[in-house]
Amino acid sequence: MERDQYTMQPESLMMSYGYKPALSEGAIKCPIFQTSTFVFKTAEEGKSFFEVAYGLREKGENEELGLIYSRLNNPDLEILENRLTLWDKAEDCAVFESGMSAITTVLLGFLSPGDVLLYSKPVYGGTSHFIEEILTRFGINIIGFGANDTEADILQRIESKGYGNKLKMVYVETPANPTNALIDLAMCKRIANSFSTEEKQVLVAVDNTYMGPLWQHPLKHGADLVLYSATKYIGGHSDVIAGACLGSKTLIGEVKAMRTFLGNMAGPWTGWLLMRSLETLKARMDLQQQNAQKVADYLLNHPKVAKVHYLGHLKNGEQKRIFDQQCEGTGAMVSFDIVGGEKEAFKFLNSLKLMKLAVSLGSTESLAEHPASMTHAGVPVADRAECGIADSLVRLSIGVENTDDLIWDIEQALDKA
Repeated sequence: MERDQYTMQPESLMMSYGYKPALSEGAIKCPIFQTSTFVFKTAEEGKSFFEVAYGLREKGENEELGLIYSRLNNPDLEILENRLTLWDKAEDCAVFESGMSAITTVLLGFLSPGDVLLYSKPVYGGTSHFIEEILTRFGINIIGFGANDTEADILQRIESKGYGNKLKMVYVETPANPTNALIDLAMCKRIANSFSTEEKQVLVAVDNTYMGPLWQHPLKHGADLVLYSATKYIGGHSDVIAGACLGSKTLIGEVKAMRTFLGNMAGPWTGWLLMRSLETLKARMDLQQQNAQKVADYLLNHPKVAKVHYLGHLKNGEQKRIFDQQCEGTGAMVSFDIVGGEKEAFKFLNSLKLMKLAVSLGSTESLAEHPASMTHAGVPVADRAECGIADSLVRLSIGVENTDDLIWDIEQALDKA
């Protein structure tokens, strides 16, 4: 390959992509543009900017989107969105003040009363509550399916309810939180295509938070939209709340239009923090994945551990096939069932010294929590049981600490459980 055709990897481009130092007094890092509004040079320029912002005309080929108001656009936000597209090779990106903002904006933006949403189970507890308790209040019908359901099972479920011509979106979280169960993205795309028409495209939206931008790229496997709680691996330091949605320019244009009126876009400080974090994303995630492998292997043979849920331990069967097909890493999330139940799980959690007892994931510090009583407490008991979220289940998010120290901490806590 000739030098002038060389394409750099995302981890290299994270330092500078989309930023022009000359526009900011030569500052090597993008400043925080802590402003609510922007000055127009002329009234004609202001008119031109608004024409594009409100879709009254298309942006010219060499025309840059003008800055108007930080609810619409802000330099920190725009540069961050440009950089985030590199990992997933997406055309465009919209960043939000939380992962739930991204999820709810997408669901509200593309679903209308009478539409049907097909969604995987389990999903994050907040997502589950929004789908089952809030969307349904607006006349949106829902159908759930699990990792053990076949394509034929799902198709039959849709047809038996007479929902075939009403399906509007397939929403999946894979790997699932907190069980690491995998959903076949190619299958989801086939289902979406089978119910799409010239007038109506059935979209596939994927929450890729568990794998982050590094270990799985849903757009490559048929997804139309990929979502993140950017609080997790993208932010990675437990000091910022944010969300992101990526996809085609057309779809993200619709997402951004809804975001404008819901008013839940990320602010400049959030954008700056995430740009800082992107510079070390690959280094952090690589180390977290290495640490998780060692922790999972240790748990596998411990007498007080009944079962380990970890992608790196898949040996054969349908889950291994899906893993080989769409995953590019084993991740840094490890769940395990402790021998016993809630009492033993709580004893383990209360005995940890290095790992922190807290929800969230993907950060530099290792975290441990009890899904049944914490992140998934609002999920109906029957659904938790069906999805494998037992009282004995403990979820670990592995950080960047010394692995020997992490294993020592887990060992001494298990001894007391």
